[in-house]
Amino acid sequence: QIFQPLHTLRTTEKELLPGYHTFEWQPALKSVSPACDVGIIDGLSGWTASVDDVLVETIARRFRYDVALAAALKDMEEDIMEGLKEHGLEDSACSGGFTVVIKESCDGMGDVSEKHGSGPALPEKAVRFSFTVMTISVRPEGQEEAIIIFQETKPNSELSCKPLCLMFVDESDHETLTAVLGPVIAERNSMKESRLILSIGGMPRSFRFFFRGTGYDEKMVREMEGLEASGSTYICTLCDSTRAEASKNMVLHSITRSHEENLERYEVWRTNPFSESVDELRERVKGVSAKPFMETQPTLDALHCDIGNATEFYKIFQDEIGEVYLKPNPSRDERRRWRSALDKQLRKELKLKPVMRMNGNYARRLMTREAVEAVCELVPTPERREALKELMEIYLQMKPVWRSTCPAKECPDQLCRYSFNSQRFADLLSTTFKYRYDGKITNYLHKTLAHVPEIVERDGSIGAWASEGNESGNKLFRRFRKMNARQSKTYELEDVL
Repeated sequence: QIFQPLHTLRTTEKELLPGYHTFEWQPALKSVSPACDVGIIDGLSGWTASVDDVLVETIARRFRYDVALAAALKDMEEDIMEGLKEHGLEDSACSGGFTVVIKESCDGMGDVSEKHGSGPALPEKAVRFSFTVMTISVRPEGQEEAIIIFQETKPNSELSCKPLCLMFVDESDHETLTAVLGPVIAERNSMKESRLILSIGGMPRSFRFFFRGTGYDEKMVREMEGLEASGSTYICTLCDSTRAEASKNMVLHSITRSHEENLERYEVWRTNPFSESVDELRERVKGVSAKPFMETQPTLDALHCDIGNATEFYKIFQDEIGEVYLKPNPSRDERRRWRSALDKQLRKELKLKPVMRMNGNYARRLMTREAVEAVCELVPTPERREALKELMEIYLQMKPVWRSTCPAKECPDQLCRYSFNSQRFADLLSTTFKYRYDGKITNYLHKTLAHVPEIVERDGSIGAWASEGNESGNKLFRRFRKMNARQSKTYELEDVL
């Protein structure tokens, strides 16, 4: 039994938990205690009594961010030394220090129904915040280029994704979410200005951290960056386009939004300096209507992109089975018939069981040639069958570009042809499938068609920065909570953590 409750963790296992190794920060972190032996702490510490003495109805457990990072690096000591050896740097003074790039992910887990422990009534939902060490690089004396000495080979595995904070909160409960994540963000901000001094391979070495919040689905990005919810006219978290504009011009948009700009726009929204009406003001701030409280990277989450686009294709399949392009506004019953015909066919041909909510695995199997072949058996006319096959064919050409960890290596041809393909895809949507995309388009289709090449050019990858590792970690959370944690609300989170 590897996973035993905390009080039986042996010393060997204690070494793996944050709070065991000593380290220091130069300059010392602002408003963070210099103590290194801090293990699991209450996620609400520092919020003892709120302004009107309403207790925050939540339980949260977390590590202090800097302690967790030190533990993660100490855990990778061998990898770091290996990487230095490979480049013949193990004993040279890398006085420039190391640069560590961190991927941050955060995700609401929906329903984690109660085990009947004692304690306050809590929302039946949990949120997990975690980080992954993506790369560690070093710049040797007198060299311009930094050398990457460690690169995470499986950035989307739950094994590389380290939990930092677990809380029983509904992700839509903005107040509680900000209360719990506030201190985490404060720690993260003070670490940006400072260096960690930690002994690796018997020598003290200095590390600088760069944080990139990319493992968020669109709902969470909008929540953290103060944007309106996903149904808003302002369709995109990367550019200012409205839904109508995005459906007319599907491909040509560039990334303009940023955390700083969102903060400025919130100030404009709050102060209304030009005394405008609500509509004019909203048009000026492009849908920023709450204070952004956490910086996220303007990017696209590959997993949710997959899921969002599969949901849309599932609907297109139904529309094509029912020939909606001939007769708009079908009745509810007709739609239900088409849907059950589609489900039956997918189950028969692909052994694909219908799901309540689209998930990653279903999406992966729906977006295949086999699936479209199966659906085409139910589509009455040959022209529409061809159109549907072509749509899927182009999509399958585009998908590897935002799915793979390193598109320039793994699918260079598809990367080169991406803009061409997305233009063809957009042309098909606005002609053959005009009945669905007249003046509207889904959020993820817009991002897939308009923003992928720019993000890949900037970051080198979209797939590597996805939220998948954190989502897989959610499964572990459920399992440990059921099998390996004490039955009381007060302790179960720390056992899971």
